[in-house]
Amino acid sequence: MFGEEFHAYNPDVVQQLQKAVKQGDYALYRQYADTVNSRPVAMFRDLMRVKTQETPLPIDEIEPVDSILKRFDSAGMSLGALSPEAHEALAEGMNRIGGRSNSGEGGEDPARYGTIRTSKIKQVASGRFGVTPTYLVNAEVLQIKVAQGAKPGEGGQLPGDKVSETIARLRHCKPGTPLISPPPHHDIYSIEDLAQLIFDLKQVNPDALVSVKLVAEPGVGTVAAGVAKAYADLITISGYDGGTGASPLTSVKYAGTPWELGLSEAQQVLRANGLRGRVLVQTDGGLKTGLDVVKAAILGAESFGFGTAPMIALGCKYLRICHLNNCATGVATQNITLRKEHFIGLPEMVVNFFRFVAEETREWLAKLGVRSLEELIGRTDLLELLPGETERQQRLKLDVLLSHGDIPDSEPRFCIQNRNPSFDKGELAEQMVLDTATAIASKTPVQLRYGIRNYNRSIGARVSGEIAKTWGSAGLPHDCITVDFEGSAGQSLGVWNAPG
Repeated sequence: MFGEEFHAYNPDVVQQLQKAVKQGDYALYRQYADTVNSRPVAMFRDLMRVKTQETPLPIDEIEPVDSILKRFDSAGMSLGALSPEAHEALAEGMNRIGGRSNSGEGGEDPARYGTIRTSKIKQVASGRFGVTPTYLVNAEVLQIKVAQGAKPGEGGQLPGDKVSETIARLRHCKPGTPLISPPPHHDIYSIEDLAQLIFDLKQVNPDALVSVKLVAEPGVGTVAAGVAKAYADLITISGYDGGTGASPLTSVKYAGTPWELGLSEAQQVLRANGLRGRVLVQTDGGLKTGLDVVKAAILGAESFGFGTAPMIALGCKYLRICHLNNCATGVATQNITLRKEHFIGLPEMVVNFFRFVAEETREWLAKLGVRSLEELIGRTDLLELLPGETERQQRLKLDVLLSHGDIPDSEPRFCIQNRNPSFDKGELAEQMVLDTATAIASKTPVQLRYGIRNYNRSIGARVSGEIAKTWGSAGLPHDCITVDFEGSAGQSLGVWNAPG
């Protein structure tokens, strides 16, 4: 009808997906995927067609499902925005498939640490909202949130109605208090500040990858290059399809650009500057099917974040009332009655969704004549642009998205390093870990003295991480470890200090 907008998550899409994951039926999922993949042009990627071969490769020659699943993350959605039941079902589902769930910036209940319900990605908006040493050491990835889904430079927003006693306890605040991260997180004013926070996180948890979440905007490639030079291990380019449903309209509408633009720019700039081989690149924002995954890989992503789709799989009906705390499906509310009576989500639904997406991805790989997702990353020669169906679509010049410019083919198209290690080895921090090992293990008091110089950064973080790994949030007895320094301290002295 004239004047109506096409909705990517229309009732047919929602119902088809939910039916498929409840019944665990791949044939039903294919109906959902066909509906999404044949929709009217709604995204830039709908104007890009993959170049399939006449004769597909045998499916048994294609990378297995379990290998593809490791590239899937759930996007950052906090406990607070989601109900505890939905947050934990999502985490358990992702852990079962070997992927990773993202805690969001709301902290996490310590009772989940070390269990199948823990989120492997812990999000950090500076030192806010439950970011403790124990939170940080219970992670495989630490994600610095410079962008919130579709909201450039803004943090998350949680209305006071959703800040229950449980949420307030985890976020170290009072119930009923509206919680907003200031843009852009009050202490990141430059790439140097970001580099310092990356170093802080690598000190407290040396085993974790450090990720930086950026929003797709013009110039994001330059920012991504700076982030790679700041020794991040992973960069997420988040498209404008996203952001918590609890945000005001001014933070959601006309903010950011499609991930196709940001991802393509980041891929090209990173390669042009010899940085692509040092850093993993992920994209998220409206991903729904295996075809989305394939197109994102061709444009440069090697990892893929899903936000709304797994929520739909858990029962969300896309009612757009997340901010009102009265979600009728119990997915996005802290109301105990709605959660008990209406939440039907199970980890199995999440598992089914991602397995189906991975299986569809394999089918597309076979049609494209490539045997793995890694072979596909950056292969823009496998995409062709469609002319568009309307005058407005036909005016779009999307060929720049598929350009390689003057970048030599020898430049890596994906990450070839396990990590992006900092130049700073932190000798003083490592010596402190050795000198405090007995005191940490036995809770016996110790007094230490060191000379310190201003290039000794983040001092205290390594020891705090070791305390948190050993004793959790309780830490050590008061004044168990006393350290006297003489000289000039570097940045972030005492960051993430643990009790004791």
